[in-house]
Amino acid sequence: MQQPEGFTVSEKEDYVCLLKKSLYSMKQSPRQWYKRFDSFMTSHDFKRSSFDSCVYFKKNSDGSFVHLLLYIDDMLIAAKDKREIRKVKAQLSEEFEMKNLGPAKKILGMEILRDRKVSKLYLSQKEYIEKVLCRFNMQSAKPVSTPSAAHFRLSSALSPQSDDEIEYISHVPYSSAVGSLMYVMVCSHPDLSYAISAITRYMANPGKEHWKSVQWILRYLRGTTDVCLQFGRTRDGVIGYVDADFAEDLDRRRSLTGYVFTIRGCAISWKATLQTTVALSTTEAEYMAITEACKKAIWLKGLFSELNEDLKISTVFCDSQSVIFLTKDQMFHERTKHIDVRYHFVRDIIARGDIVLSKISTHESPADMMTKSLPITNFEHCLDLVGVHC
Repeated sequence: MQQPEGFTVSEKEDYVCLLKKSLYSMKQSPRQWYKRFDSFMTSHDFKRSSFDSCVYFKKNSDGSFVHLLLYIDDMLIAAKDKREIRKVKAQLSEEFEMKNLGPAKKILGMEILRDRKVSKLYLSQKEYIEKVLCRFNMQSAKPVSTPSAAHFRLSSALSPQSDDEIEYISHVPYSSAVGSLMYVMVCSHPDLSYAISAITRYMANPGKEHWKSVQWILRYLRGTTDVCLQFGRTRDGVIGYVDADFAEDLDRRRSLTGYVFTIRGCAISWKATLQTTVALSTTEAEYMAITEACKKAIWLKGLFSELNEDLKISTVFCDSQSVIFLTKDQMFHERTKHIDVRYHFVRDIIARGDIVLSKISTHESPADMMTKSLPITNFEHCLDLVGVHC
């Protein structure tokens, strides 16, 4: 650290201070805080998850578990016995200055709502979304029924060409709006994945049409502020759905990967992103998408196995029969040997039985909304499949 003003040592003005303790806002501060918290948790018999370093758990003598999830200095504690929760809180209070906010109602802008009569839990961002709409003067906008429309064909050719367009877009809060929408999508709105994937490609040089697409998403949120993720008790375990849209990117003709994973019928993980290489056919695009989905499935299975959930096999559904054949043998070797070896590892995963790949109708796959703009009827059906309800 540079020598503070008024405490500079004469003839050693170019010297710096060696810190014995981390200071707030410096680069090493988060690391030092985490190391201290981690050592405290491990000293109290908690184990750190090998799949997520911010998840801690402890198994009690009666076989029950206590789980603690950390996000910087905010945390959630879960256990079947409230006495165990109070015990952990007391231990944390002895070591750290902390506030006990009681039963979890809100964290990181997400509201946690419970209906104990029907054993339902809801995750909502209504308050945050309303703030975003006010921030960008869209609180009175006319709502639309889907986050993306077929008439939006975004490409870099729509970036500003004239001085007037450049002047106009310089006054548009494009990056700020996209960042706010991304947080909504990441936390509680898998329905925004496809639309957000499209608008984030033009952050460096957005045009009027790109901004209209952002406003369209805000108009969609204007009519769906009450939408939330609904968790309940069902017999279903972790199920994945994956889809791909061939050559969706108009600039580089890369395909789009979309997947969503549900547990007990509610979405817990989702993604819509352009593939890193250009696919030569729909089968190749689907094959690369399945590989990415299986990587996520393996991670989820490992995480849940640590959290005392028996998930020996995960099922991933796709709508391409040819891709399912391709993952099981090399019958199309001459037409697929150019595919990067990083995508072929899925064959070993399926051969070992770690992941089960099954066929599903396109109309019954919620991943369909992750790769394209859908009519309102199909879109609402996809939302229902992943537990997104008003």
